[in-house]
Amino acid sequence: MSWKHIDTQMLEYKNELRTDVKLDEMVAKKLATIIASEVRFLSSEQKDKLRVASPVELNNRLDELEAFQGFVDKIEKSEIARFPEVVRSRVIYQNYICFLYLPEACFLILRKEMPSDTATRKCAKFLTDNPVRSFRNALAHANWSYSRDFLGLDFWARKGAGAEEPLQKFYVDQRKLNFWQSLSRCVGNAVFSNL
Repeated sequence: MSWKHIDTQMLEYKNELRTDVKLDEMVAKKLATIIASEVRFLSSEQKDKLRVASPVELNNRLDELEAFQGFVDKIEKSEIARFPEVVRSRVIYQNYICFLYLPEACFLILRKEMPSDTATRKCAKFLTDNPVRSFRNALAHANWSYSRDFLGLDFWARKGAGAEEPLQKFYVDQRKLNFWQSLSRCVGNAVFSNL
């Protein structure tokens, strides 16, 4: 399978991949291809560890990602794409897949089991650390809303790990959110397709 299409999509975020995720330029240019190769060439034992980390069958996980992509593709090509209720539904669905479903199904175990020098582990770590982790927690606890100008999302999270700490307001602009979502889907698809 060729990952060139996703590699090309991720080029829009080359700078973020280098500065935020700490990937070198060559890796940033071919991220999906490299992640797919890193997973494909794991030993059988390593792949088994990743597969059995979840009670849900791998094919079902991939089906969910494909169904999501099919939904997005159909919506974008239809007249209803501009309706506010459709946009809001897509935002919720996409954020669930990218920040709740995939981290639990994939990124947490990748962070633990992949070799430390791999792009896969670096991406998994980024997607499970702050600020993405704080955003994920805000989503899970319904502590988010659209910004007044609808150019991003406001969310409330704790700066530290203590439950006694007060919630603080944060903001993620649309470009950064698009980057986080694109990276999440890139990693999820490349990993699930190669286990």
